[in-house]
Amino acid sequence: MLITYDTLTGNVQRFVDKITNNMYLNVEKITEDTMITEPFIHITYTIGFGEVPKLTQVFIHNNRELLRGICSSGNKNWGNNFGLAANKIASQYSVPILLKFELAGTDSDVAKFLQEVKFIDNQHKQYS
Repeated sequence: MLITYDTLTGNVQRFVDKITNNMYLNVEKITEDTMITEPFIHITYTIGFGEVPKLTQVFIHNNRELLRGICSSGNKNWGNNFGLAANKIASQYSVPILLKFELAGTDSDVAKFLQEVKFIDNQHKQYS
């Protein structure tokens, strides 16, 4: 399963580094021109008062048919706005939220994410 991501402060990058240390995954940091040709799960961060970063918005819109799940980092100090980017993307594109994690995530966050990725990957293989 392809994992794409967008990072600003480095928290998402540190989370991605943790997941790639635990399991071989095809991981790609997105740019303005990134086009995907296979199903993917996206990891993003939340900005402002629960907003989706602009680069992630454009990327998801351009590759929406292949999006299979979303994950978002955030800071629990933001209360109800914690990781809200995941909620907005999940609602708009009808995909599951795999995980919301604080800052760079914990070991249990990594384990949960990898479990969710495996589940979605198995579903995709079953219906392909």
